[in-house]
Amino acid sequence: MALIPKQDGVLGPTVDVLAASGQATKTYKMDLSTGRVTGYVDGTDAMRQAILKILLTERFTYLIYSWNYGIELNAVVGKSYPVFASEIKRVIQEALLADSRITDVTDFQVEQIDKRTARVYFVAETIFGEIPVERTVTTNV
Repeated sequence: MALIPKQDGVLGPTVDVLAASGQATKTYKMDLSTGRVTGYVDGTDAMRQAILKILLTERFTYLIYSWNYGIELNAVVGKSYPVFASEIKRVIQEALLADSRITDVTDFQVEQIDKRTARVYFVAETIFGEIPVERTVTTNV
């Protein structure tokens, strides 16, 4: 009786790799109004939550996250409105397209509400369908 594992192939056992559409999306449900986790969410709701979490996490700030996770919002906040409006699309696309479940980010609209605030609207095309997103951002100018 040998204690050496058998190898199925040249490089080791055969491993099935799932495409992004075959990955499970069940995750904990965040209740942002109470700051608590309240059960689970799956599918489109999980994707909507993942998009929100990416947009709320500043890239390179938290050691727990990969450098590919989050948004570089600090790069555009504090700039003049014309600079903010031209750069926010790129920043959001870079942040969201790092997630393999998001296939495209389209239909950008940026609207200046007042001197310090802008509303950003876009549609995230995901493996679960289109998810419209609207966020208000303070530009600090």
